Order: sequence, then C-alpha cells, then structure tokens
Amino acid sequence: MPQQIVRQKDTNAWIFQCWASFIIAISTTSIGIIYLPIDFWVKGFIGMGLTFSVSSSFTLAKTIRDNHEATTLTARIDEARVEKILAEHHPLK
Repeated sequence: MPQQIVRQKDTNAWIFQCWASFIIAISTTSIGIIYLPIDFWVKGFIGMGLTFSVSSSFTLAKTIRDNHEATTLTARIDEARVEKILAEHHPLK
C-alpha cells in the first residue's frame, strides 16, 4: 500500500513572526550602522559584511533544505524499490 506524502505547512502566525523578526533585525542593524560615529568607508565595509552574512545565511538554509529533501526522496525511492522486490518475491513459488 503506497504511503501518502505528508507536507509540512507552516501557520500564518509563524510566517509573520519569521518575516517580522527578519525585517526588524535587518532594519535595526542597518540603522545602527548608519548612526555609528565612524568614517563612511568603515560603515560601507560593515554594511557589506551584513549583506554578505544575510545572503550566506539564505544560501546555507537553502542548501541544507535541498540536501534534506534529496535524501528524503532518495530514501523513499529506495524504500519503494525494496517493497517492490519483496512484493515480487514469494518464498512458496
């Protein structure tokens, strides 16, 4: 009997909280960088570091998710192959 694929669905509250925390974190850090009493080029360097850190975080999260999904799909395919072999093999034949 085939198994149903259960997909995780996040709640709207969780999605809102994730976006709100992301926007607040980036906004407050950017405002902090803007008001630092340092030279403009140092602010630019820190801002580029922030931008690079955020983009690296997105890339890492996507890579981890993709690897997990690939492993899960491979495991399901392998499991289906084993079930097919077992279903075809009858020890009394």
